[in-house]
Amino acid sequence: MTRLRSSGSSLYWRAMQPPPSLTADQRHAALEKAAVARRVRAEVKEKLKVGALSLEELFALGDSDEMIAKLKVVAALESLPGLGKVRARRVMEDLDISESRRLRGVGTKQRRALLERFDGA
Repeated sequence: MTRLRSSGSSLYWRAMQPPPSLTADQRHAALEKAAVARRVRAEVKEKLKVGALSLEELFALGDSDEMIAKLKVVAALESLPGLGKVRARRVMEDLDISESRRLRGVGTKQRRALLERFDGA
């Protein structure tokens, strides 16, 4: 498979490298690791939803846990009580945070703005 790339003012095609070949054991381990990560992130979102975890605590967890650090900010906001998909996206837009941003990628100013907006959340 090829992909169009740009280099300055010219465009060129470059062959994409195939994904690495994995043994059955490696594939199984990767699938298990992904399932655990999804479970951890789902538990965190549930804790946010019931108010057992604050946004500030979530950021602290994200700083120390790689699985939580990969949680998308919009998913975390949607899990907060009283916030739905539309309002979460509106807040992200108001604070100039990309919808694809993950917890680990939120800058200090954006983090501060979120914490101020949802103080006590």
